[in-house]
Amino acid sequence: MKISAFTFLRNPVRLGYPFIESIRSALPLVDEYVIALGESTDGTREAIEAIGDERIRIIDTQWNGSTGRGFVYGQQKMIGLFNTTGAWSLYLEGDEVLHERDIEGIRELAERADQNPRVEAIAFRYHHFYGTPDQVATGPAWYRVETRMVRNHDIRVIAPGGLYFVVMDKNKKGRYPRAVETDATVHHYGWVRSVESHDEKARQVSPYWGKQVSEGAIYENVDPTILKPFEGTHPEVMKGWLETSANHDFTVNPEHRLTTRERRQRVKRLIEGFTGLDLCKRHHRKVHL
Repeated sequence: MKISAFTFLRNPVRLGYPFIESIRSALPLVDEYVIALGESTDGTREAIEAIGDERIRIIDTQWNGSTGRGFVYGQQKMIGLFNTTGAWSLYLEGDEVLHERDIEGIRELAERADQNPRVEAIAFRYHHFYGTPDQVATGPAWYRVETRMVRNHDIRVIAPGGLYFVVMDKNKKGRYPRAVETDATVHHYGWVRSVESHDEKARQVSPYWGKQVSEGAIYENVDPTILKPFEGTHPEVMKGWLETSANHDFTVNPEHRLTTRERRQRVKRLIEGFTGLDLCKRHHRKVHL
């Protein structure tokens, strides 16, 4: 069974993303890796080509800066997906990395899922590293499980944005895919990039959201109760990036005033603690094999 992977990128070197590590982490799993590459002037293409793997295929794209609401992310994501040819397609963003210990389990689950037409996707667990690689952000506001692998035949899948997928049974109505959940974990490093790279991203993405994105020392302004020590291990492919490129200088701002959203999330976490419920939003319908 052929498995594809895909992503979309634009100037990830300048934005401080571990995109090469992300690509390398999935190569042991997949038979092809499609990259929808927007116009980049920071050496991205050269860095990808230097991997030297014939399974990697670059699709040159243009970004429409007038869409608003981040829809250009969905456009680029769909370009990548529509160019994959495998029975299943894995989507990773440029700051998301698989752990080598999970590769065989993912392949085995995909092979089993392929035999069950009811299963349309596979949802992965997440570690959201925050501030430094030694701690993770927790709570229902930080998605705990997200669809990152979709069946690539017999169904019509679209991507309204960068985060999730929608299955179109009819031309005018979509729904979340039916997905099995795996214990395999995506390691998300976007919130441990340097503050400077965050500021650069804010400047670059604001046209695609139709508003000015705030800049500055964003890590410090956080509800400290969501931060927990990371007790696992990082993927081996991340060793160099974590040493040279990750943010390690972090302290919570003691004068930070909780936002309305943060107060709501505290209430949700209290409810979860009392009831055992999981109030994190899921963009899929959970099914079992």
